[in-house]
Amino acid sequence: MFPAAERDALLKLRELIFKVASEMPEVGQVEESLKWEQPSYVTKVGTPIRLGVAKDGGFAVFTHCQSRVIPEFKSLFPDDFRYDGTRGVLFGPSDTVDYSKLRMLIRNALGYRLSQSQS
Repeated sequence: MFPAAERDALLKLRELIFKVASEMPEVGQVEESLKWEQPSYVTKVGTPIRLGVAKDGGFAVFTHCQSRVIPEFKSLFPDDFRYDGTRGVLFGPSDTVDYSKLRMLIRNALGYRLSQSQS
């Protein structure tokens, strides 16, 4: 489905999503499905995280464009990543992925409605 280089990176991100979810019992189980031919991950209290290939090559992590996940992440790391508006974080084929920072994005998406109810 995805080119080999992107597939390997996306599988690492998938593993990270499940790892972060396992550390958050309050979000429940992660549901994995395909949305727009891309792997999608969501919890009952989260907003979907989709993994895909960026239009200009490389790979990406997407969230719902009307959520605050990407804007809040961008406010913390404005120059550390390339962004696709309010919907995604983009990675080039040779980019180094900072998984420790991405954990924050994933955590916020998986528990999105919990954090919104506390605001």
